[in-house]
Amino acid sequence: MTTDLPDLEDAGLHDGNEAEADVETRAWVIDMADHGQRLDKVLVRHAPEFSRSHLQALVERGAVSVDGQPLSQASRKLRLGQAVALQLLPTEQAQAFHPQPMELRVLHEDAHLVVLDKPAGLVVHPAPGHWSGTLLNGLLAHHAGASTLPRAGIVHRLDMDTSGVMVVAKTLATMNALVQAIAAREVQRLYRAIAVGRVEPDLQDIDAPVGRDPRSRIRMAVLASGKPSRTTVQVVARTTAHSALECRLHTGRTHQIRVHLAHRGHPLVADRLYGGTASLGLERQALHAHRLQFRHPVTGTEIACEAPPSPDFELAWKAVHAVG
Repeated sequence: MTTDLPDLEDAGLHDGNEAEADVETRAWVIDMADHGQRLDKVLVRHAPEFSRSHLQALVERGAVSVDGQPLSQASRKLRLGQAVALQLLPTEQAQAFHPQPMELRVLHEDAHLVVLDKPAGLVVHPAPGHWSGTLLNGLLAHHAGASTLPRAGIVHRLDMDTSGVMVVAKTLATMNALVQAIAAREVQRLYRAIAVGRVEPDLQDIDAPVGRDPRSRIRMAVLASGKPSRTTVQVVARTTAHSALECRLHTGRTHQIRVHLAHRGHPLVADRLYGGTASLGLERQALHAHRLQFRHPVTGTEIACEAPPSPDFELAWKAVHAVG
């Protein structure tokens, strides 16, 4: 699923090409004030600018030694005269915006933008649990200008397990123009999806507001208080068990297609978050960003790119067509 990113503020983004700073080491000897205290409490006293949880994580990473030996238990009590050394390693989050060379599937590229085919399994933007190895890290390595742009030029996202085409800006002017074009619904986005059950009628327009599910912070839901969301769904083929669909986005809310179809009683195949079960050989949600079309914000030419589906999706898609 795609998520539009109209807000260009990103305080956490910095120049990913800066050199690694030398790791600071702090050393001291346990005095009477620290005698008998837990290691993590002592670390907070000597490095008060860091959170206790971060310091505990440094202990687990082997960055703290007592009398020259690494200590892995934050609850260990210290004794008078012991020598403590603390390496202030950067957090994983602090290293999130660094370049990491990776193979990018480029469908179109010029001086202003690049259109990519994102594989399933690739996280677009760093987040808890995925502070490295993301598309953003790859973009920072792909071209020098990415380090000067909010989110390295990413103007919309695809979910980790959604494959397909997406556009990324290479200049700030292009980024602003693409964000405005998406907001004005001038960018055409066509997805292919495989849903559980027999979707009817053949053509339907799902116009239902989407917002954060109040019962689960990792899910979205159709809510009266949600943001306006609209998806046009066209049935391409169907069986009694599955429906092959083409979905046109008119808005780009988080998980929009997944939420809209689940709301209609037809979750995507293998989309466990919204009630879909694995079948047709798919172990990840059956969603592929098939086509992206827009007017180039600088040259004015029409750009239309299609991304071929991955083998697992293609086999499942053909299986529905073979019966339907």
